[in-house]
Amino acid sequence: MTEPGRDDRPNPDQLLEQVRRQAGAGARGRHRIYLGMAPGVGKTFAALQELQRRAERSTDAIVGYVETHGRPKTAEALEGLEVAPRRKVEYRGVTIEEMDVDAIIKRGPSVCVVDELAHTNAPGSKHEKRWQDVEDLLAAGITVISTVNIQHLESLADIVETITGVTVHERIPDGVVDGADELELVDMSPHALRQRMRHGNIYPPDRAEQALRRFFREGNLTALRELALRKVATTVEQDLEEYLHAHHVEGVWPAAERVLVCVDASAEAQHLVRRAWALANRAQAPLTAVFVETPAWSQASPEVRRTLEENLRFAEDMGAECVRLRANDVAAAVANLAQERNAGSIVLAHHPRSWLSERLREPVASRLLRLAPALDVHVIIERPRPS
Repeated sequence: MTEPGRDDRPNPDQLLEQVRRQAGAGARGRHRIYLGMAPGVGKTFAALQELQRRAERSTDAIVGYVETHGRPKTAEALEGLEVAPRRKVEYRGVTIEEMDVDAIIKRGPSVCVVDELAHTNAPGSKHEKRWQDVEDLLAAGITVISTVNIQHLESLADIVETITGVTVHERIPDGVVDGADELELVDMSPHALRQRMRHGNIYPPDRAEQALRRFFREGNLTALRELALRKVATTVEQDLEEYLHAHHVEGVWPAAERVLVCVDASAEAQHLVRRAWALANRAQAPLTAVFVETPAWSQASPEVRRTLEENLRFAEDMGAECVRLRANDVAAAVANLAQERNAGSIVLAHHPRSWLSERLREPVASRLLRLAPALDVHVIIERPRPS
């Protein structure tokens, strides 16, 4: 019998745990990643605070692996939490402690914090990388809260080395981050992070001074912060697109700023792509080049076709995604593509004497303005050629 005023109903975390237990081995845990621009921004502290909140709600929570690195705030956030015993590995006369994945799976918690996702395990471990250990935990139905810095993503290795002059050896596939159920940025201004470093909150004083002169230079941190912001923004945009499609939401969402550029076989197309690239670059947005093949295209000469292919290759070289469509109505096809890709801007040229416009007799820009009033339509006038 329930005592008056007492609520014995299970909370959402407990209900989720019950469902997972009933679902059996096929139920996969959720993966939440705290992403930072550099060490010391507070990823581990944020992850442990979340675990503390869940533990307070009676969720079965455990710390799989966390390194405090001597940081008082991190050590304080560990207080009161159950910490999984570590597995000891002997390597070249040195005892190394690693996360004991099998013991955690046997223990069967609902949620587990695993720090430093890009860590390389000691030789002789089941997996080479910690992110692979996390995959085992997720497969066992355990929700994992993990941490990683932006410089560890495989696709950014060359960029990070160019920016910082430091080669990052511990890397994770982008798919690990892209496949996470939740990605949260732990942000801090470069100035504030450098102040934390000076105050000894990240490294001991002897290491701090060296780090401030090298990896933690303000310019480096600013660039890394931008990479982290872009990564999270891209993830948010993808989530938004999935939501819009899943809920059949029509129209352009103003938060998205993908740029579409209409490419044809004209001599001015490459200039148009450059203008569109500049617009996309300023907005930190992806660029898509689209060519609409109408029935009139069958009359195009081999020379015209070669020019089109050169223009599309040029767009690819500029980093654009190239899309080819077949349609009778150019404006309608472009407007539909803009809606599917959630574009915010369209760039097209005005060159009335081109072979295409002569056959179509179609005011594409005007029709686009009517078909997609929420879009920004940029009409670039053909540059006069020198006589």
